[in-house]
Parts: sequence; C-alpha cells; structure tokens
Amino acid sequence: MSATASELFQYLESIAPLHLQEDYDNSGLLIGSTEEEVKGLLISLDCTEDVLEEALQLNCNVIISHHPAIFYGLKKITGSNMTERIVLKAIKEGLIIYAIHTNLDNVLKNGVNEKIAQQLGLKVEGVLRKSNPHDHTIGSGLIGSFSKAVSEGQFLELLKEKMKAKVIRHSRMLDRPIEKVAICGGSGSFLLEDACLNGAQAFLTGDYKYHGFFEADGRIMICDIGHYESEQFTMNLLQELIVKKFTTFAAHCTKFNTNPIHYFT
Repeated sequence: MSATASELFQYLESIAPLHLQEDYDNSGLLIGSTEEEVKGLLISLDCTEDVLEEALQLNCNVIISHHPAIFYGLKKITGSNMTERIVLKAIKEGLIIYAIHTNLDNVLKNGVNEKIAQQLGLKVEGVLRKSNPHDHTIGSGLIGSFSKAVSEGQFLELLKEKMKAKVIRHSRMLDRPIEKVAICGGSGSFLLEDACLNGAQAFLTGDYKYHGFFEADGRIMICDIGHYESEQFTMNLLQELIVKKFTTFAAHCTKFNTNPIHYFT
C-alpha cells in the first residue's frame, strides 16, 4: 500500500515533534499537500535549485531538507532570489518540500548530535542543556565520552577523518587528554558554558566567531569544523530511519554538496 506524505511526516514528527523547534525556526511542511502519495523522496541538508532539479530527474515528488527552504518571511514571489525561485519551481512541478531542523537538533535519540557521536565512537551520556530538568533526552547539544582518553592531536585527526573536515579551527591546545566531548551540530557557541559545566575537555561545533575562541580561556578546546561538516550525516540519519519504516518508495540522499562555503587549500 502506498504511503502518503502525511504518513511520512507523522512518522518523522513522532521522532522529532514540531513543538520542539526553536521559536525562530520554520520546520514542517513548507510547500505542497500532505495528501499526495510519496512517489520518491530526496533528502538533503539544504534545499537548493540543484536539489530540486535532481528530485525531478529521480522522479521524486518529496524533498526533505534539514535547513528550511523558506526561513524568513516572503512578501513577494517574483523569482528575484534563490528562495523565490525554489518556491515557484516547486509549485510549478508539484513538489512537496518539508524541513526537519531544530526539532531534530533538540532530540537525543535519533537526533543530529547522536549521529555525530556515533561517527566519532562516543558513548552518549545525555543532552548538554535540558529543555526539561527532569528529561535528559530533550534539549540542546550532547555530551559523550570515549572509552579511553585520547590526546588533543589524536582527537583533531579523528575529527578530520570521521567528519570529513578539510579545516578545523580550534582554540589553543591545553596539553590535556580528551575523554569527554560536548557536541552541537550547526551553530553551538551558546552552549560553551554548558560544555564546561559538564566536564568536557573539547567542544565540537560550527560557526564560531573570532572573539568567541577567547572564551575557552584555558578551560576547554573549542573545535569548529564548519556548519555543513558538522551536520552532513543528518542526511544519512534520515535515510536510515525512513527506509526502515517505508518500503513503497525510494529514499535518496542528494549527490550535491550544498555547502555554500568553499575552501582554497
């Protein structure tokens, strides 16, 4: 029996309920009808024009992205920028676009940060900052630990390999072994104090600003691997969850690297 978009989205929201998204976010159904049958699904970190064209080539009528295709309010839709062009093309081609963003960030089980911890071989201990003081599974970031401490150099090499990071921006090394690691996929500088309070020796995130690195202040090593790099495996996470639940349509991960940041090395 075919699955509808509504059934697909209800399943995803059973894992990452929409009410867990941040106030500034725009997760959920953005374009299209939930009553349509899912003929094929394309998963991406960002919803770009290349991703839309790829969905059409693969005969996918549903696109699920981590970052919302429509993040800010639209007052007109004339095709004058990428967001407007995406909206126009999606409607014209009958595509359904859905975002699962900070609600997926804010769950521990099957969430963005747990996937990062798995990549690094960390044992998950709980969230960094609880949304509910009585529930360690809902909130921002994650704290995890290695079974055996590693040196700072070994940790940076591990990040480079497992997270496919071309560049790691980090605060100064402290010549201390790293056993506990705080993680926040995307932009996590707001969780630095939580990382320190949880006893982490390293804090992995992205989008760190210059002056923010000073705030490490000899307490912890901040490691910025990049926003895209920290969240790239979210696509694999979603694909794994969806193919276990649904067998009537194909679920693809985009072939495009949608990172808007390029590196000259």
